[in-house]
Amino acid sequence: MEILNMLTDQLGVTEEQAKGGAGAIFSLAKEKLGDGDFSKVAEAIPGMDDLLGAAPASGGLAGMVGGLASKLGGGAEKLAGLASLAGGFKGLGLDSGMAGKFIPIILSFVQSKGGDSIKSLLAGVLK
Repeated sequence: MEILNMLTDQLGVTEEQAKGGAGAIFSLAKEKLGDGDFSKVAEAIPGMDDLLGAAPASGGLAGMVGGLASKLGGGAEKLAGLASLAGGFKGLGLDSGMAGKFIPIILSFVQSKGGDSIKSLLAGVLK
């Protein structure tokens, strides 16, 4: 899968980590975008179902922080998303800072496959 090759080559992660990390990011996007907008992103990305299926469960403290922050609303919702990503990345054996390294690569890939409008949809929930 092309996106996995980009992540493994540029970040030195395993294919399993690349797949799980991309899945975690796309799962967050699916949750935040809703079905209509997310389907536009999913159509542009080959193998989206496999990526979503590889996303780690974001449990533990990060999941609890994410749940609490999402209930507060506003800017706290973005914090909730970042906390759940951090938990998912930790479950893959990656530190939470790796999420920030995955995002620009994934956005670049999405832009190459779906154009600026699809990239903008995704970027809006990841910033």
